[in-house]
Amino acid sequence: MATITLYQFEECPYCMKVRAKLAEMKLEYEKVNVPRDREDPLRKDLLEKSGVPTVPVIKIDDRYIGDSSAIVAYLEKKF
Repeated sequence: MATITLYQFEECPYCMKVRAKLAEMKLEYEKVNVPRDREDPLRKDLLEKSGVPTVPVIKIDDRYIGDSSAIVAYLEKKF
């Protein structure tokens, strides 16, 4: 089974959309709340790896995907 990590803001509606899809699909995942500061090293790292400057970003195994619609589409295709 894939290892899934969701990088998110707790109150973000797009992050909630991804969490709802993960719950619907009964997929286990780790949540990481990211800082709001775009200059934070974690945010910069996520931008570099996903190409997306916002959350949510999901890491599945070694692949990073940003944007809630792209994440949901990937989950539906992969699982």
